[in-house]
Amino acid sequence: MTTTDAPAGAQAVTRALGLLHCFRDNAGELSASDLARRMELSVSTSHRLARTLVAAGFLEQDRRTARYRLGPSVAELGQLSLHQRGLHRAAPELAALSAATAATADLAIRSGGHAVILVGGSVQPSTGLGLRRPLHSTALGKVLLAWARPGEDDLTALPPLAAQTDRTIVDPVALAAELTLVRAAGYALNDGESAYGVRTLGVPVLDAAGHAHSALAVRSTPDVLTDARLPWFLSRARACAEALEVLLLAPNERRARTLD
Repeated sequence: MTTTDAPAGAQAVTRALGLLHCFRDNAGELSASDLARRMELSVSTSHRLARTLVAAGFLEQDRRTARYRLGPSVAELGQLSLHQRGLHRAAPELAALSAATAATADLAIRSGGHAVILVGGSVQPSTGLGLRRPLHSTALGKVLLAWARPGEDDLTALPPLAAQTDRTIVDPVALAAELTLVRAAGYALNDGESAYGVRTLGVPVLDAAGHAHSALAVRSTPDVLTDARLPWFLSRARACAEALEVLLLAPNERRARTLD
């Protein structure tokens, strides 16, 4: 159903949520004109929606500039969601993995066509914001796609596979073949597919059904995360992922373990 087909109330909710999404790329403060342009709405409509969100605490308006920014209700719900998911428990494990490997360690979940890093070295201490990257061009994203839950494994439902570098996989058929290799290997690699000079190794944090609850990655440069040292990094990443399965999943959601 499109916004034009939706009932008036549903259309207003959809537009209000779309307005909040305008800030997802860390855009900072936005004017009513900025919001109108991004939403393809009139300035008066975007201003009216923004004022409604201000009243609910989801946006704030600078009295001097009249520009809008995210409000305290968003921060409160974000922190609540993080703790309800138990993701805050992952921070010490990721810090230990980073210290052991001298690489950046991150944990991400899926949000539509993106991998969203919520915990780890890529989260900015000053803002609490992590990275939000397309699934097809990252090791984290490939993991989330390779071990996707039923209904989330349709590659044709992804946004267009835009090139981040000349190494990015932009063909859906090639991406499907890559994911087959990822599942067989048990890990994913990103070799300069999202940024030059960056190499990332990703592994899944699996639930009892064998689907990715989240994705764990260690990121460094190609001269550090070399092919020769890949097994060493992989063993430590997998050990951390297994520890996170215990920390993040309820007992009935965890994979059964066999004793050696």
